[in-house]
Amino acid sequence: MRKHFYALMLAVAAVFIGYSFYANFIHDPQATGFLGHKVALKRPINLPVWLTVMEVHIVFACVALVSGALNFPSRIVQNYRKFHKFNGYLYVASVVIVDLTSGYMAPFSTGGKINSVAFNLLNIIWLGMTIAAIAQIKRKQIDKHRKWMVRSYAFCYTNMFIHLITYVCHNGFGMAYETSYTIGVYGTILLLLVIAEIVLGTIYRHPKGRLRA
Repeated sequence: MRKHFYALMLAVAAVFIGYSFYANFIHDPQATGFLGHKVALKRPINLPVWLTVMEVHIVFACVALVSGALNFPSRIVQNYRKFHKFNGYLYVASVVIVDLTSGYMAPFSTGGKINSVAFNLLNIIWLGMTIAAIAQIKRKQIDKHRKWMVRSYAFCYTNMFIHLITYVCHNGFGMAYETSYTIGVYGTILLLLVIAEIVLGTIYRHPKGRLRA
């Protein structure tokens, strides 16, 4: 079960990374489709700066997705501890960069202030979970460290779930895009918190219940 779960996680991550790079760097590098939904903004968007920040955001979100996944297999933790430690710092740095770039883009969120607040809340939750994971490993609490990393890593899939929920609400149920996006943002925060706890209650139910590649 653990091997299948890990393989599925890697497959989803790979597909999402490929889609993200294609959609944002090849298909629509100017983000015209996404920006078209941003109406009635209280401040104008400096497009060159916004696009650069978005690109940095996407790249480091993908780095976090990969580096986080690579640190779960037990054989890496046990046999390549220096890599595990370095990769862990890379993950933390990526989370910080994603949070900072998200903070810049939050005021321009589709749907307005209600979603800006949600993104800032999400950034605080994600960073808080990541800091908790660091604090636990500093105390040599390995099992607690891994559990907080599961909670933190779940938020690497934020963008994927936001757009998935938005697509279902907008294209599947015919809801207005802004309403669909708002449901996607808040629904994703709740859903990822729940998914992380489900994983902790199954894969990580006991200290030996670790993901193994």
